[in-house]
Amino acid sequence: MEKVSIQATSREGIGVKGTLSQIRAEKKVPAVLYGGHKEPVSITVSVKDLDKIVKAGKNTLIEISLNGAAELALVKEIQYHAVTDNFIHADFQRVSMKDKMDVVVPLKLEGTPADVANYGAIIEHILRELEVRALVSAIPHEIVVDITPMTINKGILAGDIKLPQGVELITDKEAPVVHLAIPKDDTPAPVAAADAAAAQPESSSTKGKKDEEGNLAKDAAKK
Repeated sequence: MEKVSIQATSREGIGVKGTLSQIRAEKKVPAVLYGGHKEPVSITVSVKDLDKIVKAGKNTLIEISLNGAAELALVKEIQYHAVTDNFIHADFQRVSMKDKMDVVVPLKLEGTPADVANYGAIIEHILRELEVRALVSAIPHEIVVDITPMTINKGILAGDIKLPQGVELITDKEAPVVHLAIPKDDTPAPVAAADAAAAQPESSSTKGKKDEEGNLAKDAAKK
């Protein structure tokens, strides 16, 4: 399994005004390291190291060097600024190589079903992640789903997906992942439009006008 090594420092001055601004001015990001039957630790990591983690992909194993010791962790969450999209906080969870973990893994669709070309079917990707259980060393960055054999009559459920060795499915097996839909033409056909007009009930004002026109025609015929 790929591992990314980063440096961290203990974070001081929590709650003191201006501390976070100073941290960010030094191109660092406040973070917390928790779990593993240990106390949570407030730390800072560099923007450069967080960039490295994001590029490595989801569920990458991280070795954090802190106060002369190394701890293994996974990223649980990275928060971004709503406007600038800069990092503003990160959560790391300690992990053990001996224990299984429940994690969420993204799904990646590959291939094109024949019914897309044959019938103009549209691929509808419903479930984009699977929750799975595995040893840290077996956790995948993503799970590839080949949708080439899929047809309009048969989609793919969570239980249909072949998982890597050592990975167990937690998501409901019956949860729909992807299916094909036929686009609907909302434009009414000419015949249907004519039938709809013929079936439209007359309003009282329209009926009165028609009666008046009929009476005038009858009077003209008598003359």
